[in-house]
Amino acid sequence: MKLFNLAIFTLHLSLTIAFAPRPAYQLFTQRGKTTDYDKLLKGAAEADVVLFGELHNNPICHWLQLQLTKDLYALKKDKLVLGAEMFETDNQTALTDYVQGRTTDKEFAKQARLWPNYETDYRPVVEFARTNKVPFVAANVPRRYASLVSRQGLAALDTVANKQWLAPLPITVDLTLPGYAGMVEMMGGHGSVNFVRAQALKDATMAHSITQNWQPGKLLLHLNGDYHSKNFEGISWYLHQKNPALRILTISTVEQEDVRKLVETNRNLANFVLAIPADMTKTY
Repeated sequence: MKLFNLAIFTLHLSLTIAFAPRPAYQLFTQRGKTTDYDKLLKGAAEADVVLFGELHNNPICHWLQLQLTKDLYALKKDKLVLGAEMFETDNQTALTDYVQGRTTDKEFAKQARLWPNYETDYRPVVEFARTNKVPFVAANVPRRYASLVSRQGLAALDTVANKQWLAPLPITVDLTLPGYAGMVEMMGGHGSVNFVRAQALKDATMAHSITQNWQPGKLLLHLNGDYHSKNFEGISWYLHQKNPALRILTISTVEQEDVRKLVETNRNLANFVLAIPADMTKTY
């Protein structure tokens, strides 16, 4: 009888282990304590700017961005403004016309340089903005100018005619910031400095776009690649240079084998850390 009971217990234990819950994500505080969506929403609603650092091909990021957009709109209504790295400043008219319902989706696709994964990953947020007439900021620098800096350095921006599409010149780039310094090291040293300056141009322009479109009492939710805001650097650093009093909440996305506990190296990346299973299906 004891052997029978032991066998039943062992079978039950093995089934419990085999069929343990498989969460699609887990939220953590900056220090690595588990938290939940309600606390994220509350913190976001109290901020001036929210920087949602995504992994571009991760469906959980895009789903959670849409949920956060919907819930912040329910709380803030006409005080909510959206912005994104995925749209460039010289496409602002095309984006605004579409969100305001003045053009069709086919016209929008012709007028704007949409990312290849726009249909699956960003269109849901844009359509929500269109339905509810939420202002949407095309925040990023035109890619041809980032490419110019990557090839020739920041001085090449002096030759640009349409400087209204850039952050005000001259642009300060602090290469001692850990994120930029790490990028230089990762890419092989001095020869990669202009590439890093091109990334900084993107960060500075997105920060400029945000400050140009934010007003006291408003909340601007900005979607960007994680590297552009993690470690409280990138866009966040440039925003604080412009307005030290700005209340900025950052979200950083990481992938882990096990999301039940935040890996030590993934702590202190942002105010909230979104951990997603490493084997999550990708959108591309």
